[in-house]
Amino acid sequence: MTRRTHAASEMLQLSKALLRLHKTLLDGERAAYERLHGPIPSNGAFLQLVLGHPSFAWLRDLSRSMARLDELADAQEVAPAEALHAQTALLRTLLTPMKDGEEFHRRYHDALERDPDAALAHAAVVELLSETR
Repeated sequence: MTRRTHAASEMLQLSKALLRLHKTLLDGERAAYERLHGPIPSNGAFLQLVLGHPSFAWLRDLSRSMARLDELADAQEVAPAEALHAQTALLRTLLTPMKDGEEFHRRYHDALERDPDAALAHAAVVELLSETR
């Protein structure tokens, strides 16, 4: 396997793991939202909430970071290694749960404490991020 192919494979694995983590976090937020406001009537309504409601705002940094990583991985030209390293470093920092940190870090910490599936998805992402240094 060439170095470029190996890097692309690593990025694909990381992207898939991040998608699982993101979905798990979204599912948790959806359940919390529905406990307070009742069922969300459709997937379209849910998407509108994800994009605009304050309850989901904390997840947008993760969404943007995932999109940027995918852009770099999908680029027609080879993305500079520095850009990929910078993006994975940003993800490592972002995905550091902190009880007393900024909003994302606090909410992420709480989600990992509350949801074993989120904790398992987090562990998988952290493992892949440690391999892409």
